[in-house]
Amino acid sequence: MEGKLFIKHAHELVTCAGSFPKIGKEMNDIEIIHDGALIVENDTIIAVGTTAELLQTHNVQDMPVIDATGKCVLPGFIDAHTHFVFAGDRSEEFSWRLNGMRYIDIMERGGGIMNTVRSTRKADKNELLQLGLTRLNNMLAMGVTTIEGKSGYGLDLETEIKQLEVMKELQQAHAVEIVPTFMGAHAIPPEYKGRSSEFIDYLIDEVLPVVAKSKLAAFCDVFCEQGVFSVVESRKLLLAAQKLGLGSKLHADEIVQLGGAELAAEIGAVSAEHLLHISDQGIERMAATKTVGVLLPATAFSLREPFAPARKMIDAGIPIALATDFNPGSCYTSSIPLVIALAALSMHMTPAEIITALTMNAAAAVGAADRIGSLEVGKQADIIILEEPSHLFLPYRVGMNLVSTVIKKGKVAW
Repeated sequence: MEGKLFIKHAHELVTCAGSFPKIGKEMNDIEIIHDGALIVENDTIIAVGTTAELLQTHNVQDMPVIDATGKCVLPGFIDAHTHFVFAGDRSEEFSWRLNGMRYIDIMERGGGIMNTVRSTRKADKNELLQLGLTRLNNMLAMGVTTIEGKSGYGLDLETEIKQLEVMKELQQAHAVEIVPTFMGAHAIPPEYKGRSSEFIDYLIDEVLPVVAKSKLAAFCDVFCEQGVFSVVESRKLLLAAQKLGLGSKLHADEIVQLGGAELAAEIGAVSAEHLLHISDQGIERMAATKTVGVLLPATAFSLREPFAPARKMIDAGIPIALATDFNPGSCYTSSIPLVIALAALSMHMTPAEIITALTMNAAAAVGAADRIGSLEVGKQADIIILEEPSHLFLPYRVGMNLVSTVIKKGKVAW
């Protein structure tokens, strides 16, 4: 029966069904069906339940079947924060950090983001496409079915558009779904040194209108940080982007406590991200507005910085998502298994909370919780199957990729 698929006898079928985004104790409610099964038609889930129930209520004869006996079935992981379209590397800078140099000091030496900007400006579109394809393959193998991809390694009209166009082409060429974010305000380029407000005006006047008219991005992000863009500058850019139809995201309170979390809540941003140094007031305001906190433990680990206070934020009622922050500088890894291990062992999150943070809440962070992030009737059939019987193995087998099968929009993609 063309376009259909029957997955049966899952030791655990983890649906993650329920309200979204999930907060507090809800993050532990991932709804597990033992001896679970589901039926897919085309790209949509049409039935979920026990294997016995579905065999009784549906004619599954002649359907392609995946027998998940002894395995765990989950929604596809969603990596809600990546910077995966770039050229070059910063391996030398990593060695500097190992010798004690701070990230902010590297930026002041002309390294950091500007190092990657120079390489990405020089790269042609085909080079970026090939690099992007390889990186997406690696993500898919770890169970990632949707990512958010940020620009921000151009800091000019030509290269920012080039990055976003590469993402659009990759979306057509690869199974992994890409939610594009314009992040022209990732750093202050040399030509605007000491003139950050003028650079924000340039982005608003010259770049944002092209991004919006071409429908190349769903969101606008800004690095709201000491020495980069102030709260006032960040607010100005994001409100201008909102007027053009782009949702708001913020790199907030990563290096110092600047008030980025409060700004995210104030302007109705879908998410605030990093949050290593979030204030108590920022926690209170994000909880009140249900702004998703996208936490990036692999970045804190790579920078040897304190981890974001996940436990405090969850207990306060902030919906928490997890992501890799894959980028060439502060976190050159797209490893979901590493993120899971760090979330469990260093951020004290439960296995169920981690799964919620990589599925339903991550879907909310990219504005797509209505169609992905859970295994429910009517949702897109983005599904992963683990080689182990339970979700508890994800943090238990530390740093190991346990994904054996990835299904995207109802088709086996890996």
